[in-house]
Amino acid sequence: MALNKVEICGVNTSKLPVLTNEEKEELFERIRQGDMEARELYIKGNLRLVLSVIKRFSASNENADDLFQIGCIGLMKAIDNFNTEMDVKFSTYAVPMIIGEIRRYLRDNNSIRVSRSLRDTAYKALYTREAYMKKHLKEPTINELAEEIGISREDIVFAMDAIQSPLSLYDPVYSEGGDTLYVMDQISDKKNKEENWVESLALQEAMKRLSDRERKIINMRFFEGKTQMEVAAEICISQAQVSRLEKSALKSMRNFLR
Repeated sequence: MALNKVEICGVNTSKLPVLTNEEKEELFERIRQGDMEARELYIKGNLRLVLSVIKRFSASNENADDLFQIGCIGLMKAIDNFNTEMDVKFSTYAVPMIIGEIRRYLRDNNSIRVSRSLRDTAYKALYTREAYMKKHLKEPTINELAEEIGISREDIVFAMDAIQSPLSLYDPVYSEGGDTLYVMDQISDKKNKEENWVESLALQEAMKRLSDRERKIINMRFFEGKTQMEVAAEICISQAQVSRLEKSALKSMRNFLR
């Protein structure tokens, strides 16, 4: 996929506008009032975001123009659904929407036949995941997805695996000076890699800085896969208290790991 060309879908990518924070706020205020010109300006001001996302799919054989168009659909959906009152940057909200739209396109154009029931299960899980992230501002666990849509964890995992695009071990990843790096060259045992060991130590240190209750909540939520309701029932506090303690603990851990 050629991503180094200047013009994609008739758009000169070297001359894409960049909006200031003030311009973004002003345009969104106009968009809320139904101003379609402001919406168009906001779309153009965020096309660089689409370009940055489609680079993640450079290993695919899809046409860059097609992916750009699909990414723009995801961008427009993000603009139409974004809530400016939430303490989240637009790019943080939009990127998963754009990625999701492109992945759906790639799955629908996959040459490998997947049964309708598996596709329905997978799509239901993906839509539920997007709705959950929009509501809770975090990625749901498999347990949480299973609980939300009433399908077993095993069926969700099986369906998601079935719709993934296959990747050849001989697909090129990087090439320079005639030397090509293939997918198979990057396969290794990640369990004992040094960087994973270092990350694990950093995470352990961050956990040590939490209170006993916060540490227990993080363990139950992210290592045992329990819902906030299950945690609340086990430690005898309300679900709202679990949510507050969880957010506080995650904020403390993020500050330590920066």
